[in-house]
Amino acid sequence: MFRDAVAAFAATEIAPRVKAMERAAKIDHALIPQYFDLGLMGIEVDEQYGGSGGSLMMVTLAVEELSKVDASAAIVCDVQNTLVNYPIARYGTDDQKMKYLTMLTSGTLGAYALSEAGSGSDAFALATRAEKRGESYILNGRKLWITNGDEAGVYVVFATVDPSAGYKGITAFIIERGFVGFGVGKKEDKMGIRASSTVELLLDNCEVPASNVLGPVGQGYKIAIETLNEGRIGIGAQMLGLAEGAWKHAARYAQERRQFGKPIAEFQAVRFTLAEMATEIEAARLMVYNAARLKDAGQAFLKEAAMAKLFASQVAERVASQCVEVFGGNGFVRDYPAEKYFRDSKVGKIYEGTSNMQLATIAKQVLGGRG
Repeated sequence: MFRDAVAAFAATEIAPRVKAMERAAKIDHALIPQYFDLGLMGIEVDEQYGGSGGSLMMVTLAVEELSKVDASAAIVCDVQNTLVNYPIARYGTDDQKMKYLTMLTSGTLGAYALSEAGSGSDAFALATRAEKRGESYILNGRKLWITNGDEAGVYVVFATVDPSAGYKGITAFIIERGFVGFGVGKKEDKMGIRASSTVELLLDNCEVPASNVLGPVGQGYKIAIETLNEGRIGIGAQMLGLAEGAWKHAARYAQERRQFGKPIAEFQAVRFTLAEMATEIEAARLMVYNAARLKDAGQAFLKEAAMAKLFASQVAERVASQCVEVFGGNGFVRDYPAEKYFRDSKVGKIYEGTSNMQLATIAKQVLGGRG
């Protein structure tokens, strides 16, 4: 029932807006209240804070269904649930949870700010500094590639309180958009997921109350890693849904497009291509669902999450590319949906841990060692 409700929302409200949002490179703000009304922005959050008290599997299903229609619309929901709500619910104080989870389930978008110019895959080579002054911390630095950053009102930001301590100095903070010294900078002009905002954040003597430290001081590394581990499953779900959407368009077009007196779907080359695409999608679905199941059951899921993100992003890129080829020349123009799925698919191998980082995680889990 939940999945079908999300699918109906995607079909009736998001699909008619996709082209306009793509051209504007901006999410239609009329959609955002609907995300909240449907309960999509606090799926795992306890009901006492306005959430649904649901599971990561429900987040996975929601992101998958949204991504079938538009990966940009899906990432709005994914980031909120896996990268913002999760660390606050897991590490926040009672006061923090009451204030911020209530905001994040009732109308405020959130964003997660870890990456910097010099710390992408090396996520903990942070240059952003946090200095304790009385009852506040003063943050200085610049964050890049922040998804949802243009629309967000609450940010989970990572900075180091002691550069000499390495990763043990990294600390998480909850920052509100209106804090003195906080600003949103350049918005990136991206190849894909264009309606999803990706911005830089500017911290210029940004004053953050000490009460807004998230988790223990110096434990930001642990919080960031745990959050990204769950986030991988969300990206796996996004790429799964994208692949399913591309496949459906390719299959429909192949049955409508006629050459040599019959639909191209009747030619073995096209039929086998669609069959292979469907098989890979099914394998990706099982991997993503299994990772979510393990996480919900409280079992070890690190390896499975990395594998799911790695494989689902590979499948999404292959399926989207084959979708373009099924469409032929029409796949190369913007009047048809194929090219957008192809452009959107590429980011799956890049954000929330590149494919090489997933392989490093998997290798460590199956082989041991540090290499």
